[in-house]
Amino acid sequence: MDKQKVSTGKRVFDVVFSGIILLVTSPIMLLTALAIAIESRGPIIYVSRRVGWGYDIFNFYKFRSMYRDADTKLNDLKNKNAYANDQAKKEDRLKEFLVCPDCDLPDSPCSPLLYIHGYQICENRYLEYKRQIRKEYTFIKVKDDPRITKVGRFIRATHIDELPQFVNVIKGDMSVVGNRPLPTYEAENLTTDMLSYRFLAPAGITGLWQVYGSDKPDPEERMSLDNKYFEKKSWKTDLIIILKTIPSLFKFKSRDL
Repeated sequence: MDKQKVSTGKRVFDVVFSGIILLVTSPIMLLTALAIAIESRGPIIYVSRRVGWGYDIFNFYKFRSMYRDADTKLNDLKNKNAYANDQAKKEDRLKEFLVCPDCDLPDSPCSPLLYIHGYQICENRYLEYKRQIRKEYTFIKVKDDPRITKVGRFIRATHIDELPQFVNVIKGDMSVVGNRPLPTYEAENLTTDMLSYRFLAPAGITGLWQVYGSDKPDPEERMSLDNKYFEKKSWKTDLIIILKTIPSLFKFKSRDL
């Protein structure tokens, strides 16, 4: 996917603003690094592969807030995923797609018939079911995640763990304002045209979802706000988001992985 370049003005602002933040918060960052090193073994900075603007993949920096090898335990926690709570099981969801309004007669389906989990379903409806399931289970958020350290809980609640991302901004991987870059396991599920608009906007440290998103995990709301930023991005929008980010830092709402 081709991407437009960030305007010169936005890029200059990103570099200057990030440089000032890194300079002002350097004592806090040094103390944070020391606390992380004392509490648990492992690297001070956690580096993950994230998908940003135009599906570009880059190294994403955060202060480590989890114990070592936390990523290997992710599959064990998927049954605690807050985004999946209160949703019907996948097989029950499949039953909702068995009747196809485009199949005129049982012997003349609109697409080849498939047999999934013992049910007969036309291919078009099955593909729609798969798209819906991907949408519902794309994001992962775990309440009281046992992988998080004591220091990690504090730096997450205070957003100190995000400070190294200003290095990403200076490098040009991200902007101060944009859509949060996604882990590859989330981004690979957002490939349809409607869902991919979020990748046409810069990856950012803060954005519409961070300041306007509800406390209750809602993937539909998150994707809608991400797409809305692509439609509304401007100097005015960025300034409003930056100003609203400051009070939102004290909301202490549940954080994404």
